[in-house]
Amino acid sequence: MDYKLEQNVKVVVSYELSKSILEIISEKEFKKPMIVIDKFLLETSEIKKLLSELKDNKIDSVIYDEIVPDPPTEVVDKGAKVFNESGCDCIIGIGGGSSIDSARGINIVRTYGGKISEYATGKDIPERVEGLIAVPTTSGTGSELSNALIVTDSETKEKLAVLSNNAVSEFAILDPKLVATLPTNMTIATGLDTFAHAAEGYTSLLSSPITDAICEKIMYLVVKYLPKAVKNGADLEARQEMMIAAALGGWILNNAGTHVGHSQAHVIGAKYKMPHGMACAYALPGTLQYTSVIKMKKIREIGYILGASFPEDATDLEIGEITAAKFKEFRDTKLGLPAFSTFNIDEEEMLSNVDRLMKERFVGNSPMEIDEDLSKTLLKMFG
Repeated sequence: MDYKLEQNVKVVVSYELSKSILEIISEKEFKKPMIVIDKFLLETSEIKKLLSELKDNKIDSVIYDEIVPDPPTEVVDKGAKVFNESGCDCIIGIGGGSSIDSARGINIVRTYGGKISEYATGKDIPERVEGLIAVPTTSGTGSELSNALIVTDSETKEKLAVLSNNAVSEFAILDPKLVATLPTNMTIATGLDTFAHAAEGYTSLLSSPITDAICEKIMYLVVKYLPKAVKNGADLEARQEMMIAAALGGWILNNAGTHVGHSQAHVIGAKYKMPHGMACAYALPGTLQYTSVIKMKKIREIGYILGASFPEDATDLEIGEITAAKFKEFRDTKLGLPAFSTFNIDEEEMLSNVDRLMKERFVGNSPMEIDEDLSKTLLKMFG
């Protein structure tokens, strides 16, 4: 049966992180968590409080803080070794997408062995891996609910995707206080990643009427609340709504996927060390414009969400152009995303990625054929 919607993660929206984690640990009778975390977060008040509360409740823990952006496969494999050698029985993944993806990868390898790269090339995850509590500190990747995790091959610099409904977190805790001090540039980039998840899921070949409704709501939340979070990071209502939008965006990846926009982001982002959310935001205008030729009604709806209006006699491509322009206005003027030109990548260099783009894993979800000509066009429009 081809089910169109599934969600297997228990989600808590909480302003009391320590209390929520202690309740989960008690409920599941966990004894020794491994905490997979961005190192700098160990100096924050909320995490210091969590570590203190664990100690006060006589819960021993192991900290694994070797996480880096675009986590290489060896970080995951080493983490699984540390987990098993330390006698841990659960994982608390705290941080952005890199931390939570690393934690999810560690959970797979510690359960089923081998190396994480093997699971990106077809090794089976036969049953649900349990024991992972995901605690995001950004509002973008949606890794806390996603069934896709991304690691980087250190030699080729390629991003490897592990896709499995059996690899999702068991729990997710959304605490807006954890993102209240997120820097403005990261707030913008991660928020636009959320919008890209929804826009691409909405127009993917895997979309369905029920995922469409969720995607529309995600895009609405981003347009309404991301500018508020950028203007005032301490606005906890805006932060909460963006965390919810991001989590739903991660969930929608499982059910509707992404397509050529994320393919561009994976290829370009990995090669040129570009933050993922920024790469998605640079890829989206061209993606919207040329998706409109096949999915005009949906691209027009995205335009309406962004505040666009359309002439009655507008062609499919013109609707795509108007929607793409409105997104760029939202991205560049309302939010202030840095210009792509700051990366100093010329057109000839961009076009050197055509073959890699055409072979990227998520291209197959695109509603239009991604041939060489369209790949060149999209790469020329990237930015």
